[in-house]
Amino acid sequence: MDFSMIVSEDKIKKAISDGEFKNIHGLGKPLQLEDLSAVPENLRMAYKVMKNGGMLTETDLKKELMTIDQLLSETKDEKEVRELTAERLRKEMELEKLTKNRGAFSSPASGFYKEKVERKLLK
Repeated sequence: MDFSMIVSEDKIKKAISDGEFKNIHGLGKPLQLEDLSAVPENLRMAYKVMKNGGMLTETDLKKELMTIDQLLSETKDEKEVRELTAERLRKEMELEKLTKNRGAFSSPASGFYKEKVERKLLK
């Protein structure tokens, strides 16, 4: 062990003995690990930083829309339907903003499928 590891270990032990870790969020609970096997290894850290910073990816938004659609199809409560519909609209607007910023449908080749994609997402 090098000097910095020894100093770090000492500081951690002192913090434990001082009780600084007693009220840590999630203490005693299992870690929620994500499966990042689909993300290339050299991009995983950037992906985690962006995700933790609230910058959802297009795929995440599409998954959330599908979940909301499933909840809408199963609920009978009108208040919940209104809330889910409003949430779905917000997610659709986020997705639209994201795809516009990327220029996903700006080329003539991809513009052909824009209407089909929008219809599929708005179901």
